[in-house]
Amino acid sequence: MSMSVAQDEAEVALPSGSAELMPAEAIARHGAFMRREAPKVDSDWMQVDTFKARIEPIDTSMIRQMHALTVSVFWPHRAPDLALALGLGSGYVALDQIDRLLSTAMGFPSGEDFATLGMMVTTPRLQSHGTGGRLLRRVMRDQAGRDLRLTATREGYRLYEVAGFTPVAPVHQHQGVARAIRPPEPARGVSVRPMIEADLAALRALDLHAYGAARDRILDGLLKVSDVVVAERGGEIEGYAMMRKFGKGRLIGPLVAEQDTVAMQLAAAFITAREGDFLRIDTIIASERFEAFVAAAGLGVFDTVTDMRYGRLRRATSGPMTYAMAMQSLG
Repeated sequence: MSMSVAQDEAEVALPSGSAELMPAEAIARHGAFMRREAPKVDSDWMQVDTFKARIEPIDTSMIRQMHALTVSVFWPHRAPDLALALGLGSGYVALDQIDRLLSTAMGFPSGEDFATLGMMVTTPRLQSHGTGGRLLRRVMRDQAGRDLRLTATREGYRLYEVAGFTPVAPVHQHQGVARAIRPPEPARGVSVRPMIEADLAALRALDLHAYGAARDRILDGLLKVSDVVVAERGGEIEGYAMMRKFGKGRLIGPLVAEQDTVAMQLAAAFITAREGDFLRIDTIIASERFEAFVAAAGLGVFDTVTDMRYGRLRRATSGPMTYAMAMQSLG
């Protein structure tokens, strides 16, 4: 197989210039993966194990079934967490002949040239039968022309690698019961306070730089259900953090800052206010100092997954950066 970046009609197009920044072998793996699509049929049925399954668009009527599916793979999502995801993206489900939900996959676009993929779940007994791959191809085609990012669990890593994704960085899932911790010494001139409406433009600008795409719709959805604090220095906003109800308790994220001290100040505002509560924070930055701080607050590392990309590396590596993710499916 040619290792060039040329893509035939079966492959998913990337924004101009992105393919050249991907390893040639990843582009080749992706092409092979996409051409493995089952023959097109009007009914959109596929054979799974000893029965047939069909693909349908995902919608809010399926939240109860989705919750049962996520519980089966030990994800902590509550029904409201799933409803938030469904309100911010689109995707597909695989259903068997008696309407049992077997698998899900979603895409969350941000602008015309970027999207994250997530909520990719398959019932454990069918994880090697191809439903996840079939839905992944469908979602990737829907997001054609965009750089893509996802967070891979250990179970899903091989599938995403075969589909052309390459690893970027580990994501550490910290969680536990928050305990009393001495707040960090504030960065010179920086104070942390609740966000006001006048801060919104600065918050969006910080997030655009750190995240690598304008995810205004996602931010608007998160703002509706989150408490938000900002870090201010000399009248300028240089960091922000959100916290909302999620899973077993509350999740801190996204969190964007330019330096460890400010990130710790932002996290501390929520941790100290929620002493004794179950908190979670998914860190994406390689900062031993920041991770040691949240671990000392009772939020030890529970799991590690992998940030992966297909297309350009969009996440900032200098200036304001993402310290904590909004949700593994949203980045």
